[in-house]
Amino acid sequence: MQKDYQIDNLDKSILSELLREARTPYAKIAEQLDVSAGTIHVRIEKMRQAGIIKGTKVRIEPKALGFDVCCFVGIFLKSAKDYQPVAALLEQIPEVIEAYYTTGQYSILTKVVTPNIETFQDVLINKLQAIEQVRSTETMISLQNPIHRDIDGLLT
Repeated sequence: MQKDYQIDNLDKSILSELLREARTPYAKIAEQLDVSAGTIHVRIEKMRQAGIIKGTKVRIEPKALGFDVCCFVGIFLKSAKDYQPVAALLEQIPEVIEAYYTTGQYSILTKVVTPNIETFQDVLINKLQAIEQVRSTETMISLQNPIHRDIDGLLT
């Protein structure tokens, strides 16, 4: 991995295009940015090697698949040394779709998605709070997600 790679405006434009639609052919991106397809290919490969681009993903709308409940669960650990083992256990819970090791009130902040509130309650009690190193939790139910974007707006 090349860590000292510095992106320029062309790289930023390429990233913006890929964030808009990751399946856009290199030739189309090249045409939009007025460079050769080979240039696009080389730049994308360099950004992959630098760890800037990691794979490609399809963005799925959870509600369209019946996952109607989104909650943020703040986890208080018994001890700071418990972070690594708890993070490993959280990774095994499919309903936990994001987790952040944080400063402030919580040790770990998680995003949990379930089809309904009853399933969320089961996940909370029987999976999250059942972890031995978890002292307590605090739940915030998301009512809406009015802003959902990638970092492409920051690349300009």
